[in-house]
Amino acid sequence: MPIAQSAGSVVSTAAVLNQLTWRYAVKKFDAQKKLSDDVWKTLEDALVLSPSSFGLQPWKFFVVDNPDLRKKLRAHAWNQSQITDAARLVVFAIKKNLSVDDVRRFISFTAETRKIPKESLAAYAQMMEGFVARPPLDINVWAARQVYIALGNFLTTAALLGVDACPMEGFDPTQFDEILGLTQKGYAAVVVATAGYRAADDGYALAAKVRYPKSEMIEHVN
Repeated sequence: MPIAQSAGSVVSTAAVLNQLTWRYAVKKFDAQKKLSDDVWKTLEDALVLSPSSFGLQPWKFFVVDNPDLRKKLRAHAWNQSQITDAARLVVFAIKKNLSVDDVRRFISFTAETRKIPKESLAAYAQMMEGFVARPPLDINVWAARQVYIALGNFLTTAALLGVDACPMEGFDPTQFDEILGLTQKGYAAVVVATAGYRAADDGYALAAKVRYPKSEMIEHVN
């Protein structure tokens, strides 16, 4: 069933800015605090709803629930405590070597979802197939760029829900791939995010947010 579009904001501008100011990359999580099922479901849904170029979704999100696996991963993530102490750990991975077959699968799924003839998507399919067959840059590099869009969506949604998170590039992707068996599945880890609730003694929570002024970061071109 289609979702009716709202004519106005569903969240106040002040609330949005408050939450984005409140969020930071948590360095120490409270290992005793867990996320409710409905909050986590919303975060997983936000991942799935993330935008991507062409809508191709060249990714998969691996949620590592096994505590023993998380301990193994921590050893290959500079021993950062977030890996084991956060309520949830998500490994953002690309689908390696995206191909024309992936485009064709997406086209078929689009036609099925929208209940339209696949033939009506022929021009769209041809454009995507041409891109994938002759990408302007390495297709895996392109896919990694898409993954960061999903990461941003995840972090923003977490902030709006009052959930703490930490994006993490400080890990050995090769080891993560091996421990989680990603290579055999055709995926490769790109970035990690942890989610949960900050520890009361995480000093970074009180640190001033360091951002250059808007006047320096945003330029209007008329």
